[in-house]
Amino acid sequence: MQREQWNSQIGFLLAAVGSAIGLGNIWRFSYIAYSNGGGAFLIPYITALLTAGISMLILEFGLGHEKMGSAPLAFSRVRKGWEWLGWWSVTFVMFGIELYYTVIIAWCLSFFFFSFNLAWGSDPNNFFFNEYLKVSSGPGEIGSIRWPILISTIVIWLLNWTIVCRGLKKGIERANKIFMPFLFILMGTLVFWSLSLEGAMNGIRAYLTPDFSVLTSPKVWVDAYSQIFFDLSLGFGIMIAYSSYLPEKANLSRNALLTGTINCSFSLMSGFAVFSVLGFMATSQGKPITEVVSQSIGLAFVAYPKAVSLIPGGKIFGAIFFLSLVLAGLSSSISIIEAFSSSMVDKFNIPKKKLVTVLCGMGLLGSVIFTCQGGLYWLDITDHFLSHYGLVVVGILECLLLGWVFDIKKLREHINGISSIQLGLWWDRLIKYFIPVILSVIFISDVYREIKSPYEGYSWTSLICIGFGWIVVTLATAVIISLKPWRRGIGD
Repeated sequence: MQREQWNSQIGFLLAAVGSAIGLGNIWRFSYIAYSNGGGAFLIPYITALLTAGISMLILEFGLGHEKMGSAPLAFSRVRKGWEWLGWWSVTFVMFGIELYYTVIIAWCLSFFFFSFNLAWGSDPNNFFFNEYLKVSSGPGEIGSIRWPILISTIVIWLLNWTIVCRGLKKGIERANKIFMPFLFILMGTLVFWSLSLEGAMNGIRAYLTPDFSVLTSPKVWVDAYSQIFFDLSLGFGIMIAYSSYLPEKANLSRNALLTGTINCSFSLMSGFAVFSVLGFMATSQGKPITEVVSQSIGLAFVAYPKAVSLIPGGKIFGAIFFLSLVLAGLSSSISIIEAFSSSMVDKFNIPKKKLVTVLCGMGLLGSVIFTCQGGLYWLDITDHFLSHYGLVVVGILECLLLGWVFDIKKLREHINGISSIQLGLWWDRLIKYFIPVILSVIFISDVYREIKSPYEGYSWTSLICIGFGWIVVTLATAVIISLKPWRRGIGD
């Protein structure tokens, strides 16, 4: 069976950028930069991009292209006993991260419609947590399903199904050719609009005023490398699958450089839109910027709606903001489904449309727990464990496998043979030594913080049963799948 291919290099690039750009670029990066020295944070951030982000992108692009397979197939072709690693990455991403990620996109979709009549009223915090989510007392109290959230989640899964079912060229590539330009137009509109608001410059100064003294803090550098690793969808198995669809002649290193640069530029641009609005809100309420700044969910669903209520023409502003979040989320969401489905097609030769239908049905059922009243707690714990432990461990093992078990010189020669930007021995050393050490530091620092104080004050029972349990179950599933035989001839 002939492997699908992208219609064009630009189609591949937009799909890779679409996977990399997600909700975190809009609501997480700006807060991380603000709390880690403002403009000074760009020094470790860009350093992390150049030394780890782009190097790992090149590694995953090169592996997928050279081995012409999804993550499990590519790892299997490197060394038979390592197939489980590929399955683990695509399994906990598909049946972990994707399950709650679609629910967050569903929240964004709901708030897109709420924007037109400012449904959150004068108290967005109360509206989001007590009226919309109706949050329970803790993860042990799952509560009832929130039907407005479930309905929006069904819509998101239907969109995922529609796009991925149409295949690589007519589905994912075409969707990203629409989503990505439109997303940049929407974000550009938000930036120019927000910069015109009174007090916007106060927010920009808070966002970018450099505090170079923080550069001596190891935490700032750890945060920069963590942000880059999560920003670029590394360890998800997505970039390996996407690059396997490239033609024989593909400029891998240039595509990696462009993907990393475009993704990080979007994060920086989003920060202008976010902090201009926060500056406006602080000025209009007569408060210091420190009192209106929040991160992640609090920024998107509490602080921003509150600001939207104060902005002239805020209904349209809010609609544009939440539509941007929906598009950023969808472009990443479809890539996760593609990474897992391509692995299953490689392994068992299951018809793609039938497989995607089953996957989206199972995914929707798995998302239900996150639409319940206790879903926010389950989301928080699952996200913490899968992103801070699962992805980091996959990244470490990926570097060790390809840097030490596989002949990385052979992979470098393959990449150099078709790329305009040539790699030297410095790249080998980054993969073999530097990146595994950095990821190990991130892992150890996370474990140390966890032991010192349980994450967000949750009970150890909740953390072990939900977070650690999710890792164990997906790992066991990956091992079981890896023991099944490949369809004839494909696993060689």
